[in-house]
Amino acid sequence: MTIPTTIRNRVLGAAAPATSPRRALAALSPVAAMAAGCTSGPMSALDPAGPAAAAVADVWWAMFWGSAVILLAVTALALYAACRRPEARMKVSPRLLVIGGGIVFPGTVLVALLGYGLHAGHAQLPLPTTEPVFRVDVTANRWTWDIVYRDAEGGPVRSENLLYLPVDRPVDVYLTTTDVIHAFWVPRLAGKIDAIPGITNVLRLRASRPGTFRGQCAEFCGWGHPDMVLLVEAHEAADLMQRLAALPPAEVRR
Repeated sequence: MTIPTTIRNRVLGAAAPATSPRRALAALSPVAAMAAGCTSGPMSALDPAGPAAAAVADVWWAMFWGSAVILLAVTALALYAACRRPEARMKVSPRLLVIGGGIVFPGTVLVALLGYGLHAGHAQLPLPTTEPVFRVDVTANRWTWDIVYRDAEGGPVRSENLLYLPVDRPVDVYLTTTDVIHAFWVPRLAGKIDAIPGITNVLRLRASRPGTFRGQCAEFCGWGHPDMVLLVEAHEAADLMQRLAALPPAEVRR
């Protein structure tokens, strides 16, 4: 009786037929297309327009490439174990696999990732600085964003669902809410921060260039949640003052 080649290869541990470079590239092309789509767009955290967002993007890319290397290494080991004949495999102590692969390796990766993530979070803290800080008070309501500019010439002014910022200057966003939990998220400028009733959280961000950036409430807050959009416009100093001068006055709560 003739044994089919595929079954014979599996039983005897013969190597699988090699994959041509063209087929490999064809298999990876959808992944490359998806990756390219993630690096652009109004809500892409991988297209940063400020240092805080750039730090977040760096963490993402470090996780992406690190996980890709780990995936390739684990896949290679799995294929090695599956394709090699038992008598030809390397003899590895089970204790070494458990301690090295289950404790030392993941522990090292997680500690390194924690340190990298802390650095990214540090870029969004309202730390003391010698630069003049532009302050805005943002109050989230279902389903709008109320914004007060304390530093406007002539007194505080307000806007709704449209946030004006200076270019290349630190901005402290004082965030709170009057009803339920919301989340302030402008991915091209900074990471996400929650708006919690009775608590004021502060997020520091900076726009590196003029432009319009889209924000979104990132915490489900009811039926109007998908429409709770915030537009952020970054302007040079002179243009910013003109924009703020056209806004209505605001009452500031001490």
